[in-house]
Amino acid sequence: MKSLYSSALLILSILAFSSCQDEITSTYTYHTMMPVYYEMSDIRARVISTEPAQPLDNPGKIYIYEDYLFINEPTKGIHILDNTDPANPINLSFIPIAGNVDMAVNGNILYADSYVDLLAFDISKIANIQLIKRVEDVFAHMYYHETGQIITFKDTVLTSENPAWQGGGVWMMDASMSFSANYSAAAQSYGTGGSMARFTLSNEHLYAVDESTLRVFDVENPENPTFVKPIDLGWGIETIFPFQNKLFIGSNFGMHIYDASTPSSPKRMAVYEHVQACDPVVVNEDHAFVTLRVGTVCNGVNELHVIDIKNPYSPTLKKAYPMLHPHGLGLAGDFLYIAEGVHGLKSFNVSDVMDIDQNQLEFLTNQGSVDLIPGPKSLIVIGPDGVCQYDYSDPAKLKKLSCIQVNNPVNFY
Repeated sequence: MKSLYSSALLILSILAFSSCQDEITSTYTYHTMMPVYYEMSDIRARVISTEPAQPLDNPGKIYIYEDYLFINEPTKGIHILDNTDPANPINLSFIPIAGNVDMAVNGNILYADSYVDLLAFDISKIANIQLIKRVEDVFAHMYYHETGQIITFKDTVLTSENPAWQGGGVWMMDASMSFSANYSAAAQSYGTGGSMARFTLSNEHLYAVDESTLRVFDVENPENPTFVKPIDLGWGIETIFPFQNKLFIGSNFGMHIYDASTPSSPKRMAVYEHVQACDPVVVNEDHAFVTLRVGTVCNGVNELHVIDIKNPYSPTLKKAYPMLHPHGLGLAGDFLYIAEGVHGLKSFNVSDVMDIDQNQLEFLTNQGSVDLIPGPKSLIVIGPDGVCQYDYSDPAKLKKLSCIQVNNPVNFY
């Protein structure tokens, strides 16, 4: 009887538990990127004119040219700030550019993508910027849809009774992959971007990379950019960095080195391969510094790789250093600055590349960071909460000058 009684209690308990479970409904709220379709003819019909300054909502790339700071608002346009005094940047205006993610400045000409097109703006009169040329359908592979429409993705908040990873095929997009930013070596009359950009300028040519292709534009006449050709790179391409007639291209699987001494026709020199990981790169005379990180599409490891590039046809790993979650990075002489994502911002003396971990100068754990630019006046750092500037005349003691807060902070990490 005792056994039957115990069994009966167990069955009743299970039934009661099941009944209670049937009445529970869990609701999940999460961000995702939902597909949106547009007719490119409608996009091109829009008149683009300079608008009054707008507050930053969700900043993407940063770019500096002379005393101006350009901040991209992903897929919406570009903010222009007077950065004459980094302690007091002044928000001047906004250029609404549908589908904009990348930018570069060549003299008085601003280049920016607009979904499948490349746009050229005359910025000689910063208060009255003019669109002077549109090169159509050069980035068509990025958003092309078989109906002839373009497809892009909109950051959307959804609620569901299922967790995000069971969301019926909803694609979860890594924001850092799309809204990323390039540290271009300042030369001629070019500006400077962050280490994660996909646009860069070198030798009167504009180079733009996407997930698999390098696109070459002749900008000898800056006002008249001309598409030259595409160059297949293989899948997983992320960033581009120019240095001494070479292009260093970061990818999920390695660093590509291209000889751009003939600027219109870069030739592959070598590929340094590593485990799958997100991969921005900066370079000096002898070494390339590459951050690898674990990410939603990157997997891999969290490391800094120092690569000997004295023979660019045979790049070799000099040493790898463990990191927390490194993103963008920048070089200023013997000093390396690394954005450690949610963990903060680090500075190192890298004069001895075999002993970098023993030469960490500072670690600002309260400065979440995704990318940075060591500029002529300040170290410019972008993170989920805004764009901050530091006096880095003493790399071991960064001094905060200003921060531009944002309305809609997002998780870039």
